[in-house]
Amino acid sequence: MPRVWDVPVHDPTRLRDTRLAVAEAADAAGLDETRTANAALVATELATNLLKHADGGRLLLDVVSPPEPVEGGDPTRFVQITALDHGPGIADVPAALDDGFTTARSLGAGLGTCRRVADTFALHSTPGRGTVALARIGPGARGAAPSACGVRAGGVNLPYGGAEYSGDAWTCVRSGDRVTLMLADGLGHGPLAAHASTAAVDALRRSAHLSPAEALGRLDADLRGTRGAAVAVAQVDTAAGTLRFAGLGNASAWVWEDGAWHCLLSHPGIVGVHRPRTLVDRQRRWRGDRVLLLHSDGLPGRRTPPSAPDLLSADPAVMAAVTLRDSGSAARPPRDDTSVAVLSPAPREGR
Repeated sequence: MPRVWDVPVHDPTRLRDTRLAVAEAADAAGLDETRTANAALVATELATNLLKHADGGRLLLDVVSPPEPVEGGDPTRFVQITALDHGPGIADVPAALDDGFTTARSLGAGLGTCRRVADTFALHSTPGRGTVALARIGPGARGAAPSACGVRAGGVNLPYGGAEYSGDAWTCVRSGDRVTLMLADGLGHGPLAAHASTAAVDALRRSAHLSPAEALGRLDADLRGTRGAAVAVAQVDTAAGTLRFAGLGNASAWVWEDGAWHCLLSHPGIVGVHRPRTLVDRQRRWRGDRVLLLHSDGLPGRRTPPSAPDLLSADPAVMAAVTLRDSGSAARPPRDDTSVAVLSPAPREGR
């Protein structure tokens, strides 16, 4: 079962916890000594910024696939480091990324260094609401390549109560022009819930060629004997310009189109426990400016995702992280495992 590291950062003693979490995540991703050191540098800088500028926050570390879906899967694994806070925010994000910028009488090299040593680095901040910083460090320094299928995927996963394993899981798979995003929420939380959601991920990776409804049938068979899971499956056919969706249970799905978020309805049921005899895909048009967002019930089901233009065009994991952060506060933490996954247009080459 994939591990997720949740490190609350509210005092300097947590910097040691941060370095230990990075070492474990880097080992799980198969990073060498140099790349592990880079990941530790980025995580330490982001944790230090949380203490200096936001009165604390949290770091989430996960081992993820590249944002660009690759047919047949990609063995390359990245350590994803996400820093979230409810602090004062940054008024000028581009300036904050320049070397020499500081508001704390320091050298002002932290965020610029993070951007240089990470494979991908992104920063989003809203004055008065907080900041999200996200970095991915893989086995070799390389920039994000343009996506051959025109879309990219990303997400964040927060275990309930600081547990080692989240009962939620998400993945994105590709078969030809079909790109499928799935989110699974294992019943309850803890290792047994994680076992169910991990089984769903493994099953979908063998079912990339199937439609969402067909994939749910395959998942239902593979999850028999587990606790079961609520599962949302959305598939974009980039050549045909279609979006197909099927879901069972209370995993939520939203699509951004024509300037508004629209909810995609799931069927009642639990994959691996109870599935309707008849399950059909819901279909709608897909254009290159649309965004798809899935989330588990750790987020309020009726809460509309954020719609700021800079978020809709941001790295999908950044949008997922902002959605997660804005669903609660430091005084009102989530009461269940919480995950958000996003599929969005890939940046055009040269932009």
